[in-house]
Amino acid sequence: MAGKFSAMRRASLLLPLVALLAGALAVGGFAPLNLWPLPLLSLALLFGMLLRVSTRRAGFVIGFAWGLGFFLAGVSWIYISLSVYGGMAMWLAGLATLLFCSVLALFPALVGALQAGWTHPATPRLVLALPLLWGLSEWLRGWVLTGFPWLSLGYSQVPASPLAGYAPVLGVYGVSFILALIAALLAWSVTPRRPPALRIWALSAALALGVGGQALRGVVWTSPVGAPTSVALLQGNIPQDMKWQADKTRATLDGYARMAAASPAQLIVLPETALPLFESALPETYRAQLATLGKQHGGDLLAGLPTGSPDTAYYNSVISLGSAPSQRYSKVHLVPFGEYIPLKSLWGWVISVLHIPLSDFARGAPDQRPLAIGGQQVAVNICYEDVFGEEIIRQLPAATVLVNVSNLAWFGDSFAPWQHAQMSQMRALESGRMMLRATNTGLTAIIDPQGRLLAYLPPFTRGSLGGSIQGYAGSTPYVRWGNAAILAVWGMWGLGLWRAGFKQRP
Repeated sequence: MAGKFSAMRRASLLLPLVALLAGALAVGGFAPLNLWPLPLLSLALLFGMLLRVSTRRAGFVIGFAWGLGFFLAGVSWIYISLSVYGGMAMWLAGLATLLFCSVLALFPALVGALQAGWTHPATPRLVLALPLLWGLSEWLRGWVLTGFPWLSLGYSQVPASPLAGYAPVLGVYGVSFILALIAALLAWSVTPRRPPALRIWALSAALALGVGGQALRGVVWTSPVGAPTSVALLQGNIPQDMKWQADKTRATLDGYARMAAASPAQLIVLPETALPLFESALPETYRAQLATLGKQHGGDLLAGLPTGSPDTAYYNSVISLGSAPSQRYSKVHLVPFGEYIPLKSLWGWVISVLHIPLSDFARGAPDQRPLAIGGQQVAVNICYEDVFGEEIIRQLPAATVLVNVSNLAWFGDSFAPWQHAQMSQMRALESGRMMLRATNTGLTAIIDPQGRLLAYLPPFTRGSLGGSIQGYAGSTPYVRWGNAAILAVWGMWGLGLWRAGFKQRP
């Protein structure tokens, strides 16, 4: 009896450890490594382990361990922003990062706990319930408490995996769901005591899903419209600890003006808050200089800077200067504790701990329209906004091209810039539009409608990325339906589970 208890205890410790390592391994599927089969294999391993437990508590522990490994390996760059640039004590930044990753790990933990509560046999629980629960958990993570959809598994499949073909139809959450379904089929096929015929059926179904995605990659959803536009995307590489120093402002302004003057393009794009002063404080002579540079090739210049008043309301914005009448876009989806403080009466003390300039932006209007500049209808989004696919399509199908301006200097030389660029690749694929990225320290890039990086500047270098872009018209299914399509699929899937008699244990 003692030996049996000891073996059970070792197994109870081993499974969470394996889950932790499997979660960390899945991060290799994302940029910059782009080993897209790894998340599929990691999830199949997780699902196989969840089949071996029968209690909600054990399912919760294994799911939590996988999630903790996944997020600690994938988003630990948050520590850099808190400690190096936010001024937080190292121990406190480490604790905050661990707590943040632990909260994110609750989503896969919830999947593990819920699937263990079903009374049905292992096969339907694995093949039917787990993919649905996984997809729903990622969707929930994308909007609960303003949302943090970073590292949704679907992103790992862009642009090389056959599953990327599902993105223009079902969006990133649809790709995650199909990946989870394939992972479940693989886990089921290697489970002991399966009849050979059924193993072949499971592997054939998984292969069919991959072939279907590959076939969809050949579908052309949008078409070119208008003449090509020459572009120049400027990467200033201004260190974050110098960006807001008053004695460095003039050098920053002059540096961007020189880069713009040397960029023969119809559309010149500067990064987020590239001009580190309020629009009202921008010298008129400098503003006129930028407008002249925008006009020099019959086009326009987009510059990021704060607008409004620090005494009332101020916005994270971009303004256009050049041939077209001046236009602007102000950021709508702000980052909690980075750009605004939620529940100030409770969390206001955070401002004194994090030395973040301009940490209380106001939200821009959600119904802003594309900017008519540089011969294109430009849908602008700022930094974190392009991780929310359904928000990006608000300006479609009117927009012909997408532009993201960012400042990821907060996260140092980490995976963050590459992961963020991969999410821009997903947005291009979902919308059937080219995506331009102008960033302070990287990854400044030109992305085609298939989600491929056509060109980019190395991170932490100063330079201008030039190229020619094509505007596109039309709508992908995702532009028409947004996340409603995958929610409908899940609704029908859930109805099938209900009709099959799935019940939770009391």
